[in-house]
Amino acid sequence: MIEALADEFPKIEKSLSHKMELLVVDDTSPDKTYEVVRDYAKKYKWVHLLLNPKKEGLGKAYAKGFKYAMKEMNADYVMEFDGDFQHRPDEMHRLVEKIDEGYEYIIGSRYIPGGSIPKEWGFNRKFLSVVGNLIARVGLLRFGVHDLTTGFKLTKVKGVLDKVDLDHLYSNSFAYKLHILAACLNNGAKVAEVPITFMARTAGESKIIKNEMIESLKVIFLFQIHNPKILRFFKFATVGFIGYLINAGGLEVFYRLGLATAIAAALGAELAIISNFTLNNFWTFSERKITSVGKLIVKFLQFNFTSLGAILIQAVVVGVGTKLFGNQYRQIMLIIAVGFFVLPYNYAAYNILIWKTWKIPGLGWLQKLVG
Repeated sequence: MIEALADEFPKIEKSLSHKMELLVVDDTSPDKTYEVVRDYAKKYKWVHLLLNPKKEGLGKAYAKGFKYAMKEMNADYVMEFDGDFQHRPDEMHRLVEKIDEGYEYIIGSRYIPGGSIPKEWGFNRKFLSVVGNLIARVGLLRFGVHDLTTGFKLTKVKGVLDKVDLDHLYSNSFAYKLHILAACLNNGAKVAEVPITFMARTAGESKIIKNEMIESLKVIFLFQIHNPKILRFFKFATVGFIGYLINAGGLEVFYRLGLATAIAAALGAELAIISNFTLNNFWTFSERKITSVGKLIVKFLQFNFTSLGAILIQAVVVGVGTKLFGNQYRQIMLIIAVGFFVLPYNYAAYNILIWKTWKIPGLGWLQKLVG
């Protein structure tokens, strides 16, 4: 197979607007592919061989290949491509052309219009592929990307791949690609997907097994529990739950004191605001913790101001809901108000205006204004 790819390569490169070189990573395969590649490397400067003395898994092999391409070949972009012709060499240009459009992480996708998986696959194989990809999209919260498990990608080195810790991937098998993809996207790489035709194997046996689903879940779990953005949201949600308990208790107390339901909800919300500000400042956003007394007072006032929206949302939802369905549903209305409206509103407001962890185009002036 490698001979066919090497013979095809010069024709491919001529059709592209960028110079390409071929790196083959071989774990001393029993068929002695490395000997064939070594002969090609003697004849052609654009052929490179990275020979690993022992098998350590596909993920480890790719990681070593990436590092070699970056350090020894001074690559600007690195393409992942299987040498068994499941990926079509004549579709490389679709990925390469996106470089000139400014994209940094280019995905050869089987699951967008124009892309496809082999018709020869049986139901089980198709099911594992489609469902595995769907689980990855949900687990990594990347709904805008359609093919997370493809092995056909083109990645910019500077500012993208060189920021990934290739020495500590969470998988040495096929699931390595999920870790690298998630890391590149978290680093803010500009992403594009292009359709590819994934071919059935013409030689050799597929290494895909059901255990890869478990391995993929492991990678998703490990990546997300170490993901600062996810950790922050879970902290925020925990603080929000504590705030909800205070809010619900306040609503009940003030209501039983004879206040109107909407007013009782608003007062309960203010008690929750005090709790939320304190816990979020010292825990959720601890890396941007406000400590000086003067700034603490200013930020608390700003926090209350931004929370007016949450109070109004809550008062309207609880007030209208109880008018329509009765006061016995006040706690249900509170759950609806907090879960569906207040939670996303508060998270956005805190990240944009209070602790300023989000940089939103067009809102820089507002962030400067609030100080």
